[in-house]
Amino acid sequence: MPPKIQKPTVTTYGDYEKIMPHNPLRKMISDVPFDPNDDPVTRAERALAELQPQFAEWMDEECERLDRARQAVKAEGFDHKLHSDLFHAAHDIKGEAATLGFPLVAAAADSLCRLLEHTPDMTRIPMALVDQHVDSVRAIYREYARSDAKEIAAVLTKRLREVTDEFLISQNAHRPEYLDGISGPPLVPTDGA
Repeated sequence: MPPKIQKPTVTTYGDYEKIMPHNPLRKMISDVPFDPNDDPVTRAERALAELQPQFAEWMDEECERLDRARQAVKAEGFDHKLHSDLFHAAHDIKGEAATLGFPLVAAAADSLCRLLEHTPDMTRIPMALVDQHVDSVRAIYREYARSDAKEIAAVLTKRLREVTDEFLISQNAHRPEYLDGISGPPLVPTDGA
């Protein structure tokens, strides 16, 4: 049953009227009374802190999902579903890496997303390049506790980006206007910042 709409409050002054519509939005969002001292950002940070012990397990599951998608492509070849599965697994890692506490993983996942998204003929994507990306994501995650992880991840993702760019340039040579949109610096920080 839709909420009952209340008439606005109208205050008349000499030459104008002030109309204040009734705002039932707060009641529609929550049954909890509004507390002006409540900070939703602080609440969200507390909730994340409580979940933090599970972050490594979740990242491990995401890496396994990425590997399963890669293995399916290796076994069956690229088709639209497997291409989509591999892309979404990489894209999810790219988006979740920082939140889960592994920001260095994002750049390698981003490079794989670029490879999958910007290759005009998915059947021409070299499986060795896909393997390098997936193995890099997994290695960066696995070795995250090392003191030199940041430097290793930076070198690795820089090289992945270079090789991916070379491949994308060769595959899109017939579309120079398209190349302008996909070349350029990475959108995902490669230094873990």
